[in-house]
Amino acid sequence: MDLVHPQLSAFTAVLEEGSFEAAARRLSISPSALSQRIKALEDRLGQVLVVRQAPCRPTAAGEVLLRRVRPMQALQAEALAELLPERGSDATRTPIPLAVNDDSLDTWFVAAIAELHQRHGYLFDLRMDDQDHTLELLRTGSVLGAVTAERRPLKGCNVHPLGAMRYRAIASPAFARRHFSAGMQAEALASAPMIVFNRKDELQWRFLRRLTRARMQPPVHYLPSSTGFVDAAARGLGWCLAPEALVTPAAEAGQIVVLEPRRWLDVPLFWQHAAVRSSTLQHITHALRTAAGNTLR
Repeated sequence: MDLVHPQLSAFTAVLEEGSFEAAARRLSISPSALSQRIKALEDRLGQVLVVRQAPCRPTAAGEVLLRRVRPMQALQAEALAELLPERGSDATRTPIPLAVNDDSLDTWFVAAIAELHQRHGYLFDLRMDDQDHTLELLRTGSVLGAVTAERRPLKGCNVHPLGAMRYRAIASPAFARRHFSAGMQAEALASAPMIVFNRKDELQWRFLRRLTRARMQPPVHYLPSSTGFVDAAARGLGWCLAPEALVTPAAEAGQIVVLEPRRWLDVPLFWQHAAVRSSTLQHITHALRTAAGNTLR
């Protein structure tokens, strides 16, 4: 049963699945029928809502609509679970789209969603991006909530502090001796290879600015994996910043060393979500704040 209008369900399914064919399979209708629903919705609103490319994405008008529909879907699932308890499991079959940064996913976030799944049966559709960019996924309506570094709430959203993730500068013992025997000085930093998550990642550059005001362009490896960061540093690929929770076991095993024990980078994290009175969002908020409190500062 779908309390949300079938045209809206078709609209969100196309954007979640990325294609008309996959969305049609999910809704158990033909691609032609799904296309007719999307076209009827666009005609009704007088706006093109979906960019028909691979993968499908919303237009600016589609983003506005998506931001409104996401909370409706959460409330629908809750209404079905309450009004039709015999079909309560159906209400949790649609994965809840959330945005999270990779470091949180690799340290504390999975514990929270595992607890939510075991207690409430929720399924999740996680979208990963840098903590400085996850909020864009909430702004466009792609997700219902996001772990973000932005403390200012988006319009129509609530924000909750989670704590600060502490990052430590690390390298293998041999790399540290070769490049930083005299400390992380500007001359050494300019030539020592640096590991960066991707081109959105500003953490290493922020740390450099804390250490020195010198303009430099060190050699850079791009490695989009938080756990891979520690392994790459341990193998001598370069130096990098990594979450303290991942650094501690490797340091205790002697695989890496902390380069500046008295210097670190703390990144405050926040949970932002659509401002609706939803028991689902209340459960998620409580679980995230609890799990984050066990890891973050």
